[in-house]
Amino acid sequence: MTDILIKDGLSPSLAKPVKPGESREDRGSFSNMLKNAINEINRLQIDADQAIAKVELNKSGSIHEAMIALEKADISFRAMMQVRNKIIEAYQEVMRMQV
Repeated sequence: MTDILIKDGLSPSLAKPVKPGESREDRGSFSNMLKNAINEINRLQIDADQAIAKVELNKSGSIHEAMIALEKADISFRAMMQVRNKIIEAYQEVMRMQV
């Protein structure tokens, strides 16, 4: 199962394994996959904000947990921006093609 995830270039938290008898097309479209990834990144950002608020306001949170949550959110956001840039580059290249 991890071979499928590694080949696709998706992280295990964002990719769902294909069930027996189910094709990849049955799970949804590319836009659904992007929406799910964006929602996951948004959730990581919210978790990081909450962890920071715990440290700042309540003094009950661990600074280590807050930094880890912040780094997860940062790395996810940077990866999303790279995917966005690649999609825009591909779109621009298609638009430059002569028919």
